[in-house]
Amino acid sequence: MQDLDNNAELPPIPGKIYFTIGEVSSLCAVKPHVLRYWEQEFLQLKPIKRRGNRRYYQRQDVLMIRQIRSLLYDQGFTIGGAKQRLSGEDHRKDSTQYKQLIHQMVSELEDLLKGLKP
Repeated sequence: MQDLDNNAELPPIPGKIYFTIGEVSSLCAVKPHVLRYWEQEFLQLKPIKRRGNRRYYQRQDVLMIRQIRSLLYDQGFTIGGAKQRLSGEDHRKDSTQYKQLIHQMVSELEDLLKGLKP
């Protein structure tokens, strides 16, 4: 699948609970101001805001951002089309997100295996 291949070029998501906007920007190859704009456009993006209005994203947010990025940049959707696609997928499980998660897990397991081999 094309979007999975392009997201495969993105760095693996570390096994952390929270990510800053700078970390998410690097993980998703999207500038921070674009992330802030997408938060206004896509209701699915709801990072936790703490003191000073600092954003903290969770793993599912990073996966959602990668999915939005894929829809907009790789598949050529408009923001309106991407919103419609995502809102329709809220009611059913999205296979693309699961494929990304599986790819991420395989990558993490391969890294772990490399560390265990002498």
